[in-house]
Amino acid sequence: MTRPDQPPDRPPGQAREQTAPPGLEWRDGVIPVSRVFDDPYFSLAGGLDETRHVFLSGNGLPNRFRDGFRIAELGFGTGLNLLATVLAHSGPGHLHYTSFEAFPLPAPDIARALTAFPEVAQVAPSLLDQWAAAGSGRTAGTIPLRFANLTATVILGDARATLPMWDGMADAWFLDGFSPAKNPEMWPPDLMAQVARHTAPGGSFATYTAAGHVRRALAEAGFTVTRQPGFGRKRHMTTGTLLVAGHPVPPTP
Repeated sequence: MTRPDQPPDRPPGQAREQTAPPGLEWRDGVIPVSRVFDDPYFSLAGGLDETRHVFLSGNGLPNRFRDGFRIAELGFGTGLNLLATVLAHSGPGHLHYTSFEAFPLPAPDIARALTAFPEVAQVAPSLLDQWAAAGSGRTAGTIPLRFANLTATVILGDARATLPMWDGMADAWFLDGFSPAKNPEMWPPDLMAQVARHTAPGGSFATYTAAGHVRRALAEAGFTVTRQPGFGRKRHMTTGTLLVAGHPVPPTP
C-alpha cells in the first residue's frame, strides 16, 4: 500500500502533503501498521490469502495470464501482491507489472513483514536483494525488479502526479491504497479516472474496499462495477471491467 503523510495541523479540505514516510509499529511482531493512518499493510486475517482472493481471483487471474499481460498497482507496500503474482505464474509467457508507491519501505522492514508468509520464501530473497541494491531513502525515480517470468517497475512518488505521466496501459489493476476513510487522497475521482485512462479495452480492476464513493468514482470513470464477497471479516470487495462504447467488454481470457 502507498501512504502519503499527513501533518497533524492540516486545515480541513487542504490537500495532504506527501513529504516523509510515516513510522511503523509492528502488530504481533510481523504485521507493519502505519502510525499515521493506524492501518495495516495487509490483512490481519492473512495477507497472502487476501491478495489471492481480492487481487488475483478478483481480476480473473491467473486464468487470464498470457505473454505480455500487464498488471498495474496503486500501493506497492511490502511487495506481497507482486510476490503472489510471481508465485501464480510459472509460465509460459512473460508478465509486466507496474506499481506506484509514494514512500517505499526500507528493505529490512519489507524482509521483516514477509517473514509472516513462508510460501513467499522462495521468491522473496530476489525481491529483497534487488530492492536493497536500488538504494534506500529514494522518493523519486523507478526501481526495476526482474524475475524468471515477470518484469516489474516500481514508480516512486505521489500517484496523483506520477500516474498521469505514465505512458503504459494495464490489463488488470490492483487498487491497494490504505482505507479510503483514512487515506482519501488515494481514492479521489480524478485518480480513478486516470486508472481508467490507463486500462486496456476489456481490462479489469479489483480492490478490497466497497466504499460507496469509490465505487461511484470508478463507475463514473467508465468501469462496470460489481460488489463481490470480501475476504475475512470484510463483507464486500469491488471488481470491475472497463466499459467500451457504453458496454462492458469481457476480460481477455
